[in-house]
Amino acid sequence: MQKIVTLKTSLAAAVMLTLSVGAAQAQEVVRLGNLKFAHYGAVSYIKEIAPKCGIKVEEHIFAKGLDVMQAIIAGELDVGATASEAAISGRAGGAPIYVVAGFAKGGARLVAGAEQKITSVKDLKGKRVGVTRGGIQEVLLLAELAQNGLTVSETKGKDVQLVFLAYADLNQALMGKNIDAMMQSEPQSSQAINKGFGVEILKPYDTPIGEPVRTMVMTEKFYKERRPVAEKFMRCFVEATKTFIDSKPTAEKYVREVIFRGQITKDDFDDAISNSPYSYDITPEHIQVTTDVMVKTGVGRMTKPPVAKDWVKTDLLEQAKKSLNVK
Repeated sequence: MQKIVTLKTSLAAAVMLTLSVGAAQAQEVVRLGNLKFAHYGAVSYIKEIAPKCGIKVEEHIFAKGLDVMQAIIAGELDVGATASEAAISGRAGGAPIYVVAGFAKGGARLVAGAEQKITSVKDLKGKRVGVTRGGIQEVLLLAELAQNGLTVSETKGKDVQLVFLAYADLNQALMGKNIDAMMQSEPQSSQAINKGFGVEILKPYDTPIGEPVRTMVMTEKFYKERRPVAEKFMRCFVEATKTFIDSKPTAEKYVREVIFRGQITKDDFDDAISNSPYSYDITPEHIQVTTDVMVKTGVGRMTKPPVAKDWVKTDLLEQAKKSLNVK
């Protein structure tokens, strides 16, 4: 009798093990590259709800969008979240990617040192302006300066001297008066203002680009060869984004406590997201205009700029939004 019970127990354990292995295999892994910014929060949240979407998402955090592109070229990622200029430069440089969605808008601010008497772009003449090289902020800064007839250089001799720094170092440079102004991302620009060492000059959305849209990109291989998983991922993206749009407390709690571990305040979050709202959509027209401005300003130094209509693919997004009844 004891042997029969033991045999039944062993069989049950074997069945449970087989089922658990099967379930693990069913949850295919998606490798996601992301950046640490407030408006990238919904993308990060995808990994939290991924199991109910039938997938597992492994998030890898990078310092800037161009690093995400390098990881994609190296075959280390399936999906990446970047600003549009990194996606465009990546595609021009041979990254096998498609733009499949837009997850946030805006996210840039021109900020002057609090003691500087700078109230307009024209006031930047003779000043040192910090920016991160290759970021959408550089594209917007150069477009704004050109619109106002100001010349730029990394050395003295032009109207404006550019100082290239990492996003994380710009605020410290402004606070230490090593630069006079900066074109910064969120939530760092809001933090500078809220802590009193920075003042807003403008939100740089009056260039042909308008409000820059952050891009979700997929590798061509993932898009074409793992279509069912790509569809699940895109539904998960739409669901995560809808959650953050519909429930600000959920978005705030996750961004402040999980992503930034209490390093940003409620005011920082509120101000950041008011300047970089979560979204879903992207258009070939927006990517083409951004590409054209990059060519004009020399950002990315592309020998063969990609044509947007060839690599902006929104069919997965439209399908996901329809399935979740999202307008």
